[in-house]
Parts: sequence; C-alpha cells; structure tokens
Amino acid sequence: MRISARADYAVRAALELAAAGDGVSLKAEAIATAQGIPHKFLEGILGDLRRGGLVVSRRGGNGGYRLARPADAIAIADVIRLADGPLVSVRGVRPPELSYGGPAESLLPLWIAVRANVRKILGEVTLAHVAAAELPDEVVNLAQDPEAWTNP
Repeated sequence: MRISARADYAVRAALELAAAGDGVSLKAEAIATAQGIPHKFLEGILGDLRRGGLVVSRRGGNGGYRLARPADAIAIADVIRLADGPLVSVRGVRPPELSYGGPAESLLPLWIAVRANVRKILGEVTLAHVAAAELPDEVVNLAQDPEAWTNP
C-alpha cells in the first residue's frame, strides 16, 4: 500500500479541522500554513472532501471549512477514500475483481487479507483518535514493534 501526497494532505487537513473543534471554521490558507500544504493543492482536496460530505464550507469573513460530522464519526479511511479512491488496489483494480491461475492463484486471498487489515486499522481509527494522540491499543502495539520501523 502506498499513501499518496494527496491522501496524506487530506488527512492532515481533516486533522486540523478536528483539532479546531466542533462548529469552528478554518480558512484554507490557515490549514495550508499550519500543515505546510501547497494552498492551491489543498483547495482541490477540500473541494473533494466537501463533495464527499466530510466537510462543509461557508463563504465570507467568518467563513471557511469545518467538519460535517464529529471527528469521532470520521474514520481515516473515509478521508483517504475521498482523496484517493480505494484503500487497496492492484494495478488500479480492486482485489475482488482480479483472478489468477496456476502458482499465482493464492495471490488473490493474500491481496484480500492485505485489504482487510488496512481496512481494519484505517476504518477503526478516527480523526478524533489521531487529533487527541489517543490511538487504539492495537495500533499502538503494532507501531511499537521494532520491525515496523525498519525498511527491509
């Protein structure tokens, strides 16, 4: 799995909105500056998040962007899907749409298992978890494994 810059920026922008609190609007410029995201790129991402129903926007002096739902009701997976599409794909194809033969036949259940694990983590961790630095124990335990930090 590869996290694109677009998905990373989308999650970071959503976290800025989560940290601002319920009902608080932030200008795109403020989010871009706080997270070091190119402003024009962020505008496109915020537009996708708005069209997907994760953020709402308001024009004017007191306008800006805010989360459409509480931060504890928005999974990291929700943000990534709106920014980038499916969480896991193989050559741009979702795993259930693939088929293999011969010695590669067992690749399909492997890709499905990878997708299930990615979904489990990113689907259960919310913006509220990350913004409060209170990740679920299962995620903390996985991240504490020294092997998780090495690049083979």
